[in-house]
Amino acid sequence: MGKDERKKPKAVEAGAVAVATAEAPTGLSRKDYEARLEPLEVELNRLARWIQQTGQRLLVIFEGRDTAGKGGAISAIADTLNPRQCHVVALSKPTEVERTQWYFQRYVPHLPAAGQIALFDRSWYNRAGVERVMGWCTEPEYRRFLKQAPVFEKLLVDDGVLVFKYWLTVDQGQQEARFRERLEDPLKRWKLSPIDLKSREKYREYGEARDAMLEATHTKHAPWTLIDFNDQRAGRLALIRHLLDRIPDTEVPPESIEFPPLPGPPQRERFAGPLKPIVPKA
Repeated sequence: MGKDERKKPKAVEAGAVAVATAEAPTGLSRKDYEARLEPLEVELNRLARWIQQTGQRLLVIFEGRDTAGKGGAISAIADTLNPRQCHVVALSKPTEVERTQWYFQRYVPHLPAAGQIALFDRSWYNRAGVERVMGWCTEPEYRRFLKQAPVFEKLLVDDGVLVFKYWLTVDQGQQEARFRERLEDPLKRWKLSPIDLKSREKYREYGEARDAMLEATHTKHAPWTLIDFNDQRAGRLALIRHLLDRIPDTEVPPESIEFPPLPGPPQRERFAGPLKPIVPKA
């Protein structure tokens, strides 16, 4: 699909701050989703090649309520990229030592170097979200964060880092259904924490914290983009399309690789010692 055919995001008002939201198709089957995702994966690999060859640094922040779909969106981007180049950053709660540091300090080592992509599954915005709502930071710490975050991000942008911030939106009905799925599915049960259960009682408070965060940190140099993730497949496609549309033309021809024929017939793997491979049964 050419750039002129792509749907462009529309500006809307959220409280006092203008944010962008991307339109997305709804009710996608897995087959339709995978068919639409495949060409985006090709473009993502072109983007990764451009970043590597030009020494760019790409930072993408994923925020949103519990169950919004941050992990799935990150996987949709990272799954076909080189894991040595594209790093997923999902930090656990701060240690006792980290609690005594400058708040942003523990995130700095995970920022991208030249030629790298960093995908943050939550970020320093924990302070404006869960820490604020659950009372894990003081009022002065919270106010200081709202002042420092735009300055910190301005330093990154001024140094040449490409910064993109996404907030994934989800209605409470969808959130409840996803919590229930995590409860009943043994393969997803690990995703359900006591904090998740507590957040069910604070849907409104999280919304108020989000609006205050957007108002303080939606800046010209590092704007927020809101994506509707009530349909997670459609949301992933919209997010990836939006990200690709906001980066300059990244067409870099792949390196030409010669692939001559083998000098003889293919050989079977042989083992001289007692160890032998397990052969799967049909």
